[in-house]
Amino acid sequence: MSLSKQRPAALTVSPSVEAFLNDAQYVAAFTTIRPDGTLHVAPVRFTWDVAAGLARVMTVASSRKARNLLAAPGSRVALCQVQDFTWVTLEGTATVVEDPARIVLGAKLYAKRYWSAPPNPPGRVVIEIAVDKVLSLNT
Repeated sequence: MSLSKQRPAALTVSPSVEAFLNDAQYVAAFTTIRPDGTLHVAPVRFTWDVAAGLARVMTVASSRKARNLLAAPGSRVALCQVQDFTWVTLEGTATVVEDPARIVLGAKLYAKRYWSAPPNPPGRVVIEIAVDKVLSLNT
């Protein structure tokens, strides 16, 4: 597994988009591309760090989403959080990270957003998404 070496450009989002992305009641649809080119979409909990330009998804290395990214490093992905007719999509390149310090940070941010620690199964990793595009409607 590789460590992300990319530093996303500073992103600016409106206060309403920021609030929507940090609302603990929502999950997102996370889209990756399978090795055969088809799309894989999974519901996930995630965190958004506007200062770092990173969205983070806690998972395990054996998950389909992680395996898709490991098969094609630097792949583009999308996270789309929806509530009624309001949505925000974060797009960027994703990296599967196994560095313990970054996993701990991901878990800490997850616990802060969702008010409970994420699962801690063997093989836990964090997917870091260097967000370079933010799309939204009604935020």
